[in-house]
Amino acid sequence: MRKVISRAASEPTFGIHPGLVPGISVEDTGTSFPTRRSVFIAALAVSLAVLGWAIISPENLNTVGTTMQSWVVTHFGWLFNLTVVAIVIFMLVVGFGPTGQIRLGADDSTPEYSTLSWISMLFAAGLGIGLIFYGPLEPLSHFLAPPPSTDAQAGTTDAILPAITDAFLHQATIAWCIYALVGGSLAYVSYRRGRLPLISSLFEPVFPNGNNRILGKIIDIFAVLVTLFGTATSLGIGALQIRTGTSIITGLELGNEFVVVTISVLTIVFTISAVAGIKKGIRLLSNVNMTLVILLAVFALLAGPTFFILDLLPASLITFFGNLPEMLSVFASQGTEEKDYLTSWTTLYWAWWISWSPFVGMFIAKISKGRTLRQFVTVVVFVPSAISIGWFTVFGGNAIWMNMNGMNMNVEGSGENVMFDLMGNLPFSSVTWIVCLIAILVFFVTAADSAANVMGSMSQSGRPVPSKSVTIVWAVALGLIGMFLLLAGGRNALSGLQSIMVTCALPFTIILIGVMVSWGMDLRNDPLMIRRRYALEAIKGGVRRGIDEHGDDFVFGIAEVPEEDGAGAGFASDNPALTEWYTDNANPENEQEAEDQPMTNDADEVPTPVPANAAATENGFGLERKGSADRG
Repeated sequence: MRKVISRAASEPTFGIHPGLVPGISVEDTGTSFPTRRSVFIAALAVSLAVLGWAIISPENLNTVGTTMQSWVVTHFGWLFNLTVVAIVIFMLVVGFGPTGQIRLGADDSTPEYSTLSWISMLFAAGLGIGLIFYGPLEPLSHFLAPPPSTDAQAGTTDAILPAITDAFLHQATIAWCIYALVGGSLAYVSYRRGRLPLISSLFEPVFPNGNNRILGKIIDIFAVLVTLFGTATSLGIGALQIRTGTSIITGLELGNEFVVVTISVLTIVFTISAVAGIKKGIRLLSNVNMTLVILLAVFALLAGPTFFILDLLPASLITFFGNLPEMLSVFASQGTEEKDYLTSWTTLYWAWWISWSPFVGMFIAKISKGRTLRQFVTVVVFVPSAISIGWFTVFGGNAIWMNMNGMNMNVEGSGENVMFDLMGNLPFSSVTWIVCLIAILVFFVTAADSAANVMGSMSQSGRPVPSKSVTIVWAVALGLIGMFLLLAGGRNALSGLQSIMVTCALPFTIILIGVMVSWGMDLRNDPLMIRRRYALEAIKGGVRRGIDEHGDDFVFGIAEVPEEDGAGAGFASDNPALTEWYTDNANPENEQEAEDQPMTNDADEVPTPVPANAAATENGFGLERKGSADRG
């Protein structure tokens, strides 16, 4: 017999009071996770089509992409800026407002990973190869060509702080707020609301059953595509840097054959890691790489201009917050210089992080179950940002100092030489080159196996552990696309694809605005927020009544009062929408429907999650409707 809490006669007749719902994870709802054939096939078909385009006509890909990117920057740069600012404000309110106490899971859930492993996986998945590539490159580039937000002359001391702070803006701050929005909302709806961990599930308050609607499927297809091509582009950058680093270490001139062998071997490695899953492969590699990154940063700080870098850190932070309005006030209509800068840097990065948000966000959601929103926002937004700020200060400061002092430090080609040239100017370069190369290789693997794992989940209704066959398909596709893009057009093909992704990020920007609206609606009616609403009303009414009846001499108690005077007066607690997602299991017909649900792997229709065993929670909350205690 199931345990049922006794309730007052005024309790809503449909079941448990909405303020007492403890939350439920999708894994406990009894739902199946079928492969979504429409999403899987459509995403794979588009991937192959774009791959064919890059192979047959890489110049055309580059031309079309560049034209589209210029149009987006000119006409919608304002939308990107407005959206990222709104996301930052929204996440700070969610994390440090009253909603910060809400747990990403049931009330009694606990985190699955240690804080250190959690941070390591966040760090590796969210930035990865970009740390090694852009760490010294972007600050040095801005130092040699100052951004339009400053009047500093190129190559002078006045250009140092603007160069560092623009790198902070692009690489170390905003990106993590965007990732936190998608990751936090996905973790919330799947681990507390019992929905499938899909981007389309976030819009349940706006259009119910969105997973099975055409618009929902289009959103999920697009999420798979931006993950695939976004990661492939980063892997292409990584492959170029691996080739450059290997050439420097060995003294050999390496060509396409080396790229083919490297990507082939690494594809096998990250496929094995992806199949092993998050708890084994990705966590182990992430912890290893976190160690390598810390060692590299400490070495560069101590072996380089230590006091120059230490002076730079607080000065850069202060300047960053002071210059933030000016940096965000650059817009394309100001002139050609501003438009070119936004196209090459600011808007490109906003679009880049937005395009990566389904991938990184879903991965963050997978590893953040059991955290409160306050913990989540504090760690996801501030810890990787702080580490990134330290990293860009150390390596950007080193690169700028070396250039000012006449050492070999300039940007060649796409800039994959900068990190290795920097290490070449420091002691023990033969060792640090190898460490850098290992870090790039591990970042390559962690980014790729994380992406393959996430794409597998998105293709299988958000399945926590995707099937090996689907994971292998996406892992191999990822490796092949990265390889053939490089072979087909080299950097031009990658640049063209990167430009197309800026355009693809435009509709996803609108989707993120919808995510904020939908998640805000969900959070407003979270059980914890409902209890808080009752508490505030009860305290306000109790204090007023206590003073009126007893003056200074009263304490609080609980007493039944007329309906219009109660704490819940004016709150529609009998609204079925507040609890039906949780209490449907009290209906025997729905329970039978859940038992009869086929656990197929090839169904396209996503079953609605039905709590199958939610009634016997450890905290003693009864989940039956009134009068259902004898249903066994």
